Amino acid sequence: MNAPFGRLRRLTLDEDGADWPNRTASRMIEAGGVDWHVQIMGEGPTMLLLHGTGASTHSWRDLAPLLSTRCRIVAPDLPGHGFSSMHGARTQSLPGMAKAIAALLHALGASPDVAVGHSAGAAVLTRLALDHAFPPGRIIALNGALSPFEGVAGHLFPTMAKALFLNPLAPRYVAWSASEGAVARLLEGTGSRLDPRGVALYARLMRNPAHVGGALSMMAHWDLHALNRELPRLRAPIEFIVTENDRTVPSDGARRLATRLHDARVHSIPRLGHLAHEEDPALFAQLIFGLAGLER
Repeated sequence: MNAPFGRLRRLTLDEDGADWPNRTASRMIEAGGVDWHVQIMGEGPTMLLLHGTGASTHSWRDLAPLLSTRCRIVAPDLPGHGFSSMHGARTQSLPGMAKAIAALLHALGASPDVAVGHSAGAAVLTRLALDHAFPPGRIIALNGALSPFEGVAGHLFPTMAKALFLNPLAPRYVAWSASEGAVARLLEGTGSRLDPRGVALYARLMRNPAHVGGALSMMAHWDLHALNRELPRLRAPIEFIVTENDRTVPSDGARRLATRLHDARVHSIPRLGHLAHEEDPALFAQLIFGLAGLER
């Protein structure tokens, strides 16, 4: 399945990222066929942070500095997102993305002690662990998107994603329509309310057709049904943090999934939405430190 997204102009750190959050921690590195944007900060046990579909390292803009007070943070833009390139279906399928992340970690000489994934980022982490790409001491899933959509949506959403991916005009149309007002409404639809700076950063990403194309390609190539069949053999401990106002990934899915896993616990927050770690980074730093055994 191919689409001409490779011809779309990508965001670049020099031209578009001068004021990017935590810019001093940014570097570019080639690994696994991807030109990666990765942010590295802090010292101590290594903690890998993977954002969700359509986001980038900016998703950790306030949380990463807090976590870096006790850890060495490694936070990349996923392939096709933000300032990272993609390598066609090789990097946009779930196994391909996991393989690309493994190559990045190898190039950095990084072996995460703890791995934190938001939404689809949590699915990449479980795929990495299932493939024995690295043995994290613990996976922490923030509103993790590990299960297929249920009912009609489970059939309709993947079909729509593939249709949009195959339409070469789709990324340009989405980018053209991504006003800050439209993006703010989209984010509020997840159950989260971000500050103006957070909305502006998402709008900057969504106004870039290459970023939109990368997100569409990721959604079109993923198979969460296959992941779900394999998850019961996951041996890495996994902590699910769910928020009850999440309108994107229902919290009940994590509770059901936890009953099928070898070592899983669910921790519920009775407020906040899908982007909860951006709404209250101090709360999530405290939660993550506790679950990772890094409390002082």
